[in-house]
Amino acid sequence: MPTENLNDLRAFVAVAQARSFTRAAAQLGMSRSALSHAMTALEARLGVRLLTRTTRSVATSEAGARLLATLTPMFNELDAELTSLRSLNDKPAGSVRITATDHAITTVLWPRLRELLDSYPDVQLELSVDYGLADIVAQHFDAGVRVGDVVDKDMIAVRIGPDLRMAVVGAPGYLAGKPVPRQPGELTGHRCINLRLPTLGGLYAWDFERKGKSMAVRVQGQVVFNNTFLMLQAALDGQGLAYLPLDIVQPHIDAGRLLPVLEDWWPRLPGLHLYYTSRRQVAPALALVIEALRYRG
Repeated sequence: MPTENLNDLRAFVAVAQARSFTRAAAQLGMSRSALSHAMTALEARLGVRLLTRTTRSVATSEAGARLLATLTPMFNELDAELTSLRSLNDKPAGSVRITATDHAITTVLWPRLRELLDSYPDVQLELSVDYGLADIVAQHFDAGVRVGDVVDKDMIAVRIGPDLRMAVVGAPGYLAGKPVPRQPGELTGHRCINLRLPTLGGLYAWDFERKGKSMAVRVQGQVVFNNTFLMLQAALDGQGLAYLPLDIVQPHIDAGRLLPVLEDWWPRLPGLHLYYTSRRQVAPALALVIEALRYRG
């Protein structure tokens, strides 16, 4: 099979899985128009339509779905074998792609992995910010990060951090002259900074816990973010109360820039875990990353 045909087939898999020419082109490092032309040429050579295009989305035709089902395991096996061959080198090499939240990357992944990069110059690392529970196989990630160790049966979870504690905080300027909430339900009388999660399709409800009692409160406010550190900045700017990991707000509490609210109700959550597929041999570069991130208490 000519090399360009193999590249076109890989490109087809990327488009079919992403359901978007724009996203697939970004993954492949090529322009959207070049990708579209390549798919049109592939369809012409095969004599069948593989993709159904609309102004908003891309879907596989019956023939496209059949081809995707054939190619996906083939490419997975090929990639695994190439990775295995690279491992014959005495020095670990290769790329490791991880999807995680900005909080996990900033507080755990990057602080521990930056030293690994200095020691292993042939290892490439890609950290992608995502608040959804990504399908790491479909999106070609080597690993992902989530809170807790509940993962699919074909995945392995490794703890990479201590338990998390969530906190409600507000700037002194915002709280001045306002009644401080004593119960979670009183948050409805305050301006709050919301987080939107793609997996929930809406705004994240704030979870609370005290003396075995748990509850969730949906809050209202003027601003919504999908980024933890933008929420932190908005709280520092006095835009309302924010629900954030304690580890990133503690320095601001200590400095008096933020004040704790409802401290008796702050919940403790399972720690961050790295998860990866158990269906193939772990590549040497990924094994290095796992050991560097493994939490040892």
